[in-house]
Amino acid sequence: MTPVLETFDLVKSYGPVPALAGVNLKLEPGSIHALLGENGAGKSTLVKALTGVHTADSGRILLHGKDVVFKHPIEASRAGIGVVHQERNVVPDFTVAENICLHDQPAKAGFVQRSEQIAIAQRALDRLGVQIDPEMITSECSVAQIQLIEIAKALAFSSDVLILDEPTSSLTERETDQLFSVLRSLRDAGSAIVLVSHKLEEVFALCDTVTVLRDGHGVVEAQPLSSFAQREIVNVMVGRSLAQRDVRMRTIDRSGVPAFSLENIHTDLGHADVSFDVSKGEIFGLYGLVGAGRSELARSVIGLHKVVSGTIRLDGEPVTIKSVEDAVHRHQVGYLTEDRKGDGLLLTQPIRTNIAVTLWRRFSTLTGVKTRSEAEVARKFIKSLDIRATSEEQTTGELSGGNQQKVSVGKWLAAELKVLFVDEPTVGVDVRTKEDMHNLILDLADEGLTVVLISSDLPEMVTLADRIGVMDDYRLLDIVDNSKDYSTMSKQIMGIIHSVDHDADVIEPTGEENSAQD
Repeated sequence: MTPVLETFDLVKSYGPVPALAGVNLKLEPGSIHALLGENGAGKSTLVKALTGVHTADSGRILLHGKDVVFKHPIEASRAGIGVVHQERNVVPDFTVAENICLHDQPAKAGFVQRSEQIAIAQRALDRLGVQIDPEMITSECSVAQIQLIEIAKALAFSSDVLILDEPTSSLTERETDQLFSVLRSLRDAGSAIVLVSHKLEEVFALCDTVTVLRDGHGVVEAQPLSSFAQREIVNVMVGRSLAQRDVRMRTIDRSGVPAFSLENIHTDLGHADVSFDVSKGEIFGLYGLVGAGRSELARSVIGLHKVVSGTIRLDGEPVTIKSVEDAVHRHQVGYLTEDRKGDGLLLTQPIRTNIAVTLWRRFSTLTGVKTRSEAEVARKFIKSLDIRATSEEQTTGELSGGNQQKVSVGKWLAAELKVLFVDEPTVGVDVRTKEDMHNLILDLADEGLTVVLISSDLPEMVTLADRIGVMDDYRLLDIVDNSKDYSTMSKQIMGIIHSVDHDADVIEPTGEENSAQD
C-alpha cells in the first residue's frame, strides 16, 4: 500500500544549526501517527515543512507517491493536508464562521456566500460536538473555544492528511474525548492523522505508530507504538533514563501573619465571597474545571478586572491594586500568564528585553532603556534557568515553547516579587522541561516566594501544592490539605466538584480558562 505522505532525508536549518537533520516520516492511510520529542527537537519545524509554512533546504516530500513542494500553506491545504498549529492562527475581528472558512471561502460571482459559510462552520462545530455560535466575533471567545475553532477549521474541508500540534492543550476532558472520537472515525474512514503531543497518556490511548525526534534527528521512525512502554518512549525522547522523581514533602509555618490574603472578594466578572490565606513560602493551588474562574480571579487581583468588594491583604495590611504596574512595582505581586505567546512575551524582541521588561522603570534614562543593564540581568537568568539560547540577543519567538516559558519565569523573578500567580505553567512543554519547571516552582517556594498555582493538570497540582482550593462557577467551594497521594486527592477533589448542582442557575463566565489534562 502506498503511504499517503512520506518524507526522505528532510533538512531544514535556521542559521548554522539544523532544526531537521535528515528526517524520514511515513504515514499510512487509516492510521493515527504520534510525532514525539522534546521542545526544540524539530517537531513543529517538520509540521511547517509539510504544510508550506517553510520550505525544506533539501530532501523530498511525497504525497500519494508523487513529489510535492508547497510554497504556501494554502497549496498544502488544497492538496488535502489539514493542520492545526500549536500557535493560534485566527483573525480576532472575524466571526467564527469567517475564521473556519478563512482559506476557502464559499463564493459565487466573486461574492462570499454568508449562509453557506455559516452552514460549513456549523457542520464542523457539530462534528466536534461543541456549541459555539458561528456568527460570534472570535475575540469574544475563550482560549478553549479558539482552540476548538482551529480544529473545526481543519475538519471543515476534507483532508487526506490531518496534522494536529498539541490540539488538546486548552480543552476539557469532555472536549478531548469528543475530539478523539472524531479522529478515530476519520482514521476508520481512511485518513492519515498525525498527533503531536506531550501528553503520553493521550498518545498511547489514541495512536497506532510513532516517530520520535531528538535534536532534529529521527531516533524512532514509523514504529508500532505497541512496541514501547511509556517510560521507554520518554527515555528515547530525552536520550537518557529519566529517573522517577520523589514527591517533595514540605512543612509550612502558618503561625504568623499570612503573606497574602483574600477576604470575601467579589469581582465584576462574577466571583463571590472568595476567601483564602497563603503563608510565606507556601504553594496554594487553585483547581477547577474550565469556567471555574481561576485565571479570572488572578487577573482581577492584579488589576486587569475590577474587584467590586472585599479585601486584599499583603503581610496583613489591606491594599488596593489598581493595575498590573501597581501590582508589580508597588506591591511585588506578579502573574505568570497561561498564554505566554499572546500575553506573556514580546516574541519579536530579544530575550534580554523580555526578561528585563519588569525592570524598565529602573533601567530607563532620558535616551531610552540601558541595554547593557538588560543584558546583565538576562544573562543571569539564562544561566540560572538553563534557557537554551544562542545569547541574550536571540529573538524570543525563535525559542522552543519550554524555553519561552522559562523566559516568562525569568521576567517575574527579575522583579523580585513576594507573591506570584503561576497559571498553567507546563502547558505545551516536554517531559524534561515539565520536571524542570516543577523543581523551579518548588525551589522558589523553598526560598520564600509565595505562590498561587493555577493548573488544570491534577497530577501536577498534587505534586506541587501544599493546600488546594477547589473552585467552581467563580466560587471557592472548599480548601483541602494535600496528602500527596494522587488517588486520594483526586477522589476528594472531584467529589467536591461533583457535589455541586450544575443544573442550577449559574453565572455565565466571560473570561478565559485553560485545560491541560495530562
